[in-house]
Amino acid sequence: MKFRLFIPLALLMSCQTVKKVEEVKGTNNLLEDVKTLSSEAYQGRKTGTEGAAMARAYLKKRIAALGLSSFPALSDFEQSFKAKERNGSSVDAKNVVAYLPGKSSKIIVISGHYDHLGVINNEVYNGADDNASGVAALLNIAAHYKKEKPNHTLVFAFFDAGELDWQGSNYFVNHAPFDMSRVILNVNLDMISHNEKYELYAAGTFRHPQLRKYLTHTQPKVKIMLGHDNPEFTVDDWTNQSDQGAFNDKGIPFLYFGVEDHKDYHRASDEFENINQEFFIDASEAIFEIVDNLDKDRDIQSMFRQKLQMRKQ
Repeated sequence: MKFRLFIPLALLMSCQTVKKVEEVKGTNNLLEDVKTLSSEAYQGRKTGTEGAAMARAYLKKRIAALGLSSFPALSDFEQSFKAKERNGSSVDAKNVVAYLPGKSSKIIVISGHYDHLGVINNEVYNGADDNASGVAALLNIAAHYKKEKPNHTLVFAFFDAGELDWQGSNYFVNHAPFDMSRVILNVNLDMISHNEKYELYAAGTFRHPQLRKYLTHTQPKVKIMLGHDNPEFTVDDWTNQSDQGAFNDKGIPFLYFGVEDHKDYHRASDEFENINQEFFIDASEAIFEIVDNLDKDRDIQSMFRQKLQMRKQ
């Protein structure tokens, strides 16, 4: 019934949207990545399940095709750890981590969790927006840099157990396959495809206002909103409500891109048919442009030096 409900909306997409969709599908597969990862076959990608293993296999195939490398300390891009479930038992979990070497050894970690809630009461919680969208945008960024070497080394971290209190990112920052002192910034993507107002929040500038100047892009409809990062507003502070929290705990500056909660958040209706495709494409491109601003500006090195001083205090 849900599938029939949303067919008419797909048919009403504008010619401009269809053209943009075809352009994207022909280059970096943004929509195809979300559609695949949030399909019924992946059974909601719950940590420790066959659906999560299928997601990892898909990710490894995609990142290999994009020319990303695996760290020597990892086994075929995988970082294994034990995740604790809410009932107290433990389950096998695996982050997927790859990188593109840059002209500098300093690292920008671009991240997003690939797991979701699995099957609940015989309903598949597909997690199209949460967070197949963020995963697809990570692959989109990597596709851009396949053509031109970045200035900084870019690490692409696809975290497991995000729905289990961000255990994947917490494990990563404490067991990274490289020296974490090289990391100058985390850019985290979590839910970027479902907003009718074309509003995309960039959290993190309250703590690090020097990041605001990088938040420029050429996507005319996408509105970058600041907020959700002031610790005085506990309920609305997203600092520790996604994977950037683990980096923040280490004193590493972050930018977190995401939309506000919507009617399909953590529901079985978070399906590919219900994302805003045009917004998602534009938001993904805007995020890439912001990452590129950060990568190209050598002034970001001063932020790295300031961070080192904070760590030594």
